[in-house]
Amino acid sequence: MKLILFDAKKYDKDYFDKYSKEANVDIVYEEQKLTPETSHLADGYDAVCVFVNDIVNREVIDKLCEFGIKLIVLRCAGYNGVDIKYAKNKITVVRVPAYSPNSIAEISIGMILTLTRKINKAIEKTRNYNFSLEGLVGFDLFNRTVGIIGTGKIAQEFMKILSGIGMKILAYDVYPNYEIEKELGFKYVDLDTIYRESDVISLHCPLTSDNAHMINKDSISNMKNGVIILNTARGMLIDTKALIDAIKSGKIYGAALDVYENEKNYFFNDCSKTGVDDEILKELLSLDNVIVFSHQAYLTEEALTSIALISLNNIKKFLNNEFLNNEVFYDETQDKIVDFRK
Repeated sequence: MKLILFDAKKYDKDYFDKYSKEANVDIVYEEQKLTPETSHLADGYDAVCVFVNDIVNREVIDKLCEFGIKLIVLRCAGYNGVDIKYAKNKITVVRVPAYSPNSIAEISIGMILTLTRKINKAIEKTRNYNFSLEGLVGFDLFNRTVGIIGTGKIAQEFMKILSGIGMKILAYDVYPNYEIEKELGFKYVDLDTIYRESDVISLHCPLTSDNAHMINKDSISNMKNGVIILNTARGMLIDTKALIDAIKSGKIYGAALDVYENEKNYFFNDCSKTGVDDEILKELLSLDNVIVFSHQAYLTEEALTSIALISLNNIKKFLNNEFLNNEVFYDETQDKIVDFRK
C-alpha cells in the first residue's frame, strides 16, 4: 500500500519507518496538514494518515474518493476532525484508540502539581539566583476532590495515581462503566455535582457536537471557588475566553492545558520567530496561573511506538479484509458514531 502521512514530524518518520517495511507499506511524509487546499497531494496514493489537526471534511472526503483513496488512518484516538457520518459507504476510517494511557496520565499529575506547588515559578526564581520562598506557598492534594469527565483508559490510569495520593474521586461519563467504578473505587455522579464539589476538574472525554465548550461561563459559575481545570483531551471542550475571565476574577485558581481550541495554526510548530496572531492565546500565555503545553501529553517513546504499530496493523487488517476492531463509522440504526472504544 502507498500511504501519504500528513502533518509529519521527524518523530513520526522515525517510528513509522522502523516498522513500515515489515507491514509492506510505502510511506511518503508530507509536512503540511491535510486540508481542502492540500488534498490534491493525496492523488496517486491508496491511503492517507492524519493527525489531530488535519481537516477531513466533506470536501476533502470527496477529493480523496475521487483519487481512489480507500482508507483514512487516524494516528490518534480522537476523530472529531473527520466527518465520520459523511464518510459512511465512501471511505473506511480507522484510528488508534489507546496508545499509551500512562503517558497522558503521568503528565496530567505533573501538570497539576506544577500549579499547586508553583514548580514553574520556583524553577524560574532559582535560575535567576533567587532562593527566596516568597510567593511559592502551595497546597496539598491529599484529601481533596477531583472530578474526572470521561472514564476511558487514560482516565482510569490517572485515577490510580490520584488514589495513591489520597484524593477523593468523582467521575462522569455518558456511558458509565460500573465494573471499573467498583474496581477503582471512584463514584459516578452527574456533571452538576462534578462542578459543585471538585477542587480539580480534569477533562478526558472525546470532543462531540454535544460537549463543545462544556466548560463555559455558566458551568464555571457552578464550580467551587478556587478550582483547577486540567485539559489533556481536546481544546474545544473549553470556552477559552470564559476560562480567562474566571481566572482573572479568582473564581478559577488556575488551568493546566495540553490543548487549545484554536491550536491548529500553532501547536506542533516553532513560532518563536514569527510569533502568534491569536490574541486569546497570547492572553492565556500571559497568565501566571496557567500552564500551556503544545499537545505533548502523549509524547513518549512508548506512545510513539504504539501509534506506529497500531496504525500499520490497521492497514494490514484492511488489506487482508480482516475485522477492523479500530474502525470508526456512523451506525444509522443507532443514529450515532460507533468507535468500539467500549
